[in-house]
Amino acid sequence: MKALPTLRYSLLAVALSIALAAPAIAGDTPPAKGTYAALPSETPASFKPVHDAFDYDSRDVMIPMRDGVKLHTVILVPRGATHAGILFTRTPYDATEMTSAVESGHLGVAVSHDDDASDVLVQDGYIRVVQDIRGKYGSEGDYVMNRPLRGPLNPTPVDDSTDAYDTIDWLVKHVPESNGRVAILGISYDGFEPLMALVHPHPALKAAVPMNPMVDGWMGDDWFHHGAFRQQNLEYIYEQTASRKNAHKWWSNYADDYQFFLEGVSAGAIAKQYGMEQLGFWNKLAAHPAYDTFWSGQAVDKALAREPVSVPTMLVASLWDQEDIYGAFAVYKAMKPHDDAHKLFLVAGPWFHGQEVGDGSSLGAVRFGSDTGLYFRQKILRPFLAQYLKDGPAITAPVNAYVTGDNRWETGPSWPMDGKGAATPTRLRPGANGSLVLGRSASEPAGTAQYVSDPAHPVPYRPRPVGTMSGTGWQHWLTSDQRNASSRPDVLTFTTPVLTAPVRISGQPKVHLVASTTGTDSDWVVKLIDVYPDQVAAQPEMGGYQLGIAMDIFRGRYREGFTVGKAITPNVPLAYDFSLPNANHAFLPGHRIMVQVQSSWFPLYDRNPQTFVPNILFAQPTDYRMATQTVSLGGADGTYIELPVVSN
Repeated sequence: MKALPTLRYSLLAVALSIALAAPAIAGDTPPAKGTYAALPSETPASFKPVHDAFDYDSRDVMIPMRDGVKLHTVILVPRGATHAGILFTRTPYDATEMTSAVESGHLGVAVSHDDDASDVLVQDGYIRVVQDIRGKYGSEGDYVMNRPLRGPLNPTPVDDSTDAYDTIDWLVKHVPESNGRVAILGISYDGFEPLMALVHPHPALKAAVPMNPMVDGWMGDDWFHHGAFRQQNLEYIYEQTASRKNAHKWWSNYADDYQFFLEGVSAGAIAKQYGMEQLGFWNKLAAHPAYDTFWSGQAVDKALAREPVSVPTMLVASLWDQEDIYGAFAVYKAMKPHDDAHKLFLVAGPWFHGQEVGDGSSLGAVRFGSDTGLYFRQKILRPFLAQYLKDGPAITAPVNAYVTGDNRWETGPSWPMDGKGAATPTRLRPGANGSLVLGRSASEPAGTAQYVSDPAHPVPYRPRPVGTMSGTGWQHWLTSDQRNASSRPDVLTFTTPVLTAPVRISGQPKVHLVASTTGTDSDWVVKLIDVYPDQVAAQPEMGGYQLGIAMDIFRGRYREGFTVGKAITPNVPLAYDFSLPNANHAFLPGHRIMVQVQSSWFPLYDRNPQTFVPNILFAQPTDYRMATQTVSLGGADGTYIELPVVSN
């Protein structure tokens, strides 16, 4: 019994502690820290915007994939829409930003920042759907750059093909305003996504429009060209892969990228300065400088060569695409042989990367006399989409291609365009004293031309100061005046006499360069150029202009094959055979044709040290050495460019 007082006090203490811990009854809740009942917040706990004046409804949803990951998707439905087709884009560039960069109640204005043809979207009343791909912005899951298809490079149950399939399946079941028909389209990385959707496509996928797509990052698109690394893309890799929402921005202490990359020495050294060894894609790229199975195994054209052409597909290429000039034509070439149902289409326009959805009346200094982008959207894209999403008439030609020089559109059954007959391979042969003759015989006396390539003074790919890849100069550089290069002593220049008749080409010019070097490695840049008359009355600034028509680079170590780099035997003339990008051009009377040869294209492409090292990405300062380059001319096996000449 003596313990009872102690027990009583203990029970009272417990009761008091319970009372203090218990939630207060309504009206007795103490204010949150920093809030005052006497002067309450003017911001509501939640706010629901009123969009009654909008001409569209916006829905923000998370769509589940087969592995449970949910992908953030924005759906824009025109008010009053019924039985409408869906225009679908998958992007790593922020679906919310693409669909609301301009705050407006008008759909056409709201999506004006989009990489879609917003005029066609509004005109034909389509539903717009944009989705963040796996691992980017609002979507769950892990991000992998251009995620390979399921297989040796992707031992998981998902890829961009399955994600597209699962999304389309959800859309046709959950968007009641739709007619159950979907077209997938996009530019660049967003153009890669429609190609992925063509692999085991969903039955509701009725059309695909891959524009300027990323296809083969090593052979001729974003990362390498014929083995030469496009080092200015370090900025893109850094921002795209360092965070889910591209929060980490590339920085620079230089106004001129030329000086920045020159002082940085190598791409690998610069990447280390930025901490890029933390980035998975950079580490993969740096570990695979040659065209091994890492690259060939994910090349989209090779994958689609194995697939039936079951979905009507319009490939859109830009003839001056500064980023992905290789991809669209490569996919067309891969798919065309098994296009038994005639569902494959190609458009080739006079544009920079993605210009087809904007103003296409000019590109840099080059004028076309009309808005070629508007023509594409209204006369080619719009009827194509209407045919497959709205049962419109079948009026789209298999190939629509713009003839640069002549400044006109033409149609045909296949690419290359054949004019009035099949293309005639015609050799353009450089000779002594800078001469250049079309169709010269192999009996021309043999000779040579020399220059010294100095890695300490590389040839700029556009006039200095060289800006970053985000400026307008980047968009226009393929049409920039090449006189800045032709005046240098480390650039060989060969020019035809003034043309008295037009020379029309369509397809890929093929380079047969025979050259020797005093080094053990070398890059070779070959440019096919249209030289304007010395005076142009209608546009004086074009007098003497040197306009690049087809230009590219080849890393010499891969002359025997792209899978393994091999040292070059010094002072021995060797053949370097490669193709330039596709062209569809008319060299007009009064113009001249020029060929330039050089050994650097900096800083877009990393410098070749001209000393063989296992991996140029990590070349050391002492590896970079001057070399004398000797190009063989004339004779039985001299240098030439084979032009795909067609009748005009």
